[in-house]
Amino acid sequence: MSKLLALKPRISEKAYALSEASGTYVFDVSRSANKHTVAQAVAEQYSVKVASVRLANVAGKAIRLVRRRGRSQDAKRSDIRKAYVTLIKGEKMPLFAATENEKAAKKETK
Repeated sequence: MSKLLALKPRISEKAYALSEASGTYVFDVSRSANKHTVAQAVAEQYSVKVASVRLANVAGKAIRLVRRRGRSQDAKRSDIRKAYVTLIKGEKMPLFAATENEKAAKKETK
C-alpha cells in the first residue's frame, strides 16, 4: 500500500517553520493510512530515513454557501488527516527548495 499512498505536502508558514526547526514535514494523507504505511511511503518516495510519524485528524469547518438571489445553504468542509513526519538528523526533503533557492540568490546579490 505504501507505493499507492498519496502524500500531499502541506505548504504553509507553519509547515516551513517545522521543517527548518526540527526536521518535521507535514503531509495530507488518506483517512485509512496508519503510521507504518506513511513512514514506508515517505521513505520510498523521497529516499530518506524516518524517525517518527504522528497523525492528526482535523474536522472540517462549518461554512455557509451563498447562492443566487440571497439564498444560503449550510455546508461543511471535508475532514483532513495530517501526518507529521520527523526525519533523522542530517536528512532533508526538497519540498521547500524554491524558498531556499530564493534566499541563496538574495544573499549572492548583497
